[in-house]
Amino acid sequence: MFRYIVIVLLFLEGVLMSQSLSSIEVKGVQVPVIYEKDSHLPITSLQLIVRRSGSIEDGKHAGLARFTASMLNEGSKKLGSIGFSSELDQRAINLSANSGTETFVFELSCLKEQFSFGLSMLRQLLVDPNFTTQSFEKVKSQTLGYLSSKKSDFDYIANVNLKKLIYKGTPIEQPFSGDEKSIKSLTLGDVKDFYDNHLDLSNLIIVVGGDIKEDEFKKMITPLLEELKVGKRRELKEFEVSGDEKEKIVKKDTQQAYIYFGSPLYVKSGAKDSYKSKVASFILGESGFGSRLMEEVRVKKGLAYSIYSRNGISKSYSSFTGYLQTKTDNLLEAEKLVKEVIDKFVKNGATADELEQAKKFLLGSEPLRNETLSQRLNRAFFEYYNGYKLGHSKEVLKKIEKLSLKDLNTFIEKHSEITKLSFSIVTK
Repeated sequence: MFRYIVIVLLFLEGVLMSQSLSSIEVKGVQVPVIYEKDSHLPITSLQLIVRRSGSIEDGKHAGLARFTASMLNEGSKKLGSIGFSSELDQRAINLSANSGTETFVFELSCLKEQFSFGLSMLRQLLVDPNFTTQSFEKVKSQTLGYLSSKKSDFDYIANVNLKKLIYKGTPIEQPFSGDEKSIKSLTLGDVKDFYDNHLDLSNLIIVVGGDIKEDEFKKMITPLLEELKVGKRRELKEFEVSGDEKEKIVKKDTQQAYIYFGSPLYVKSGAKDSYKSKVASFILGESGFGSRLMEEVRVKKGLAYSIYSRNGISKSYSSFTGYLQTKTDNLLEAEKLVKEVIDKFVKNGATADELEQAKKFLLGSEPLRNETLSQRLNRAFFEYYNGYKLGHSKEVLKKIEKLSLKDLNTFIEKHSEITKLSFSIVTK
């Protein structure tokens, strides 16, 4: 075990030492810059990440953030969708916009020699997006087509309904892509307003890396940033996940039952003991074959084709969620067993063997999660975003290695809230 840990820590030492956190001042705003120099390949990667601008900002129009991202992927008004894409494709430049729950992201990656041109295209996109009636109707038609196809996607239906159960009364209960009613009611003005109200310097984080010097990058990015308004810092609210044990069943013509379950998890983003949550989640249901749920529900009882669970910890909410698929005839027995396994896990905790196997995997596989520049930059961003210092992941590995079974099981026992399960089911 010690040999694996030494290898992992030496690997991370080399990776994380090359990352840095600084800032660039634009219009009186200090914009954070997370940077990593990597000259192994002649490529450069850039992310402009805007805080509190994802789906939690959809308001009365569910799916608005994702719809806006789709509109931005239609290119600039000057070049249009085809012309914009053609300019990028000729130079093997990847440029896209996407939205998450809490953030809105612009991504640019290309060969070093094309980075200057890529920045000019990103600037054109930010200043003159293709917010035309034609583009709007195209994206609306595509989105409605996507939502129509989901009517027969039973996994999607069960998952959306689970969100409505456990995130009831919060912005997170709405589906990321919206629904037919919300999308049909959208106007081009709604998209423009969302974009204008959420793209600003005060909520921006820059993540950049590759074959480029930091000072050189800052000079290149400044003209683009000067096009953005200052805005005001938006703080994220914390939303409480419902602990009411509810069940929603939807009947469809299916031979299988799709079961999604979820409950609160009282572990905050940035908490000192969140690493224990990572280990506990791995043991209970996140590790696939070998996990407690997989062994008890599928291997021993044959009541599921697949089953997993995970802890989701973000700045705006934390929850415990899971999924299984089984024969419709096995629905009640499988649901009952899931509850029993989770109750027993909270009451009795993990075993010494489970902890040992979790340590071996989490420590031994760590280098695989840091192989690419993109992986390392994403990790650095989430460290900063969640209030940790860069390199925090290295400290987490040390804590996991030293974690005792007693401390882990004390942590598990304290979080009995995960047993307050709600179930969303699609069955025959």
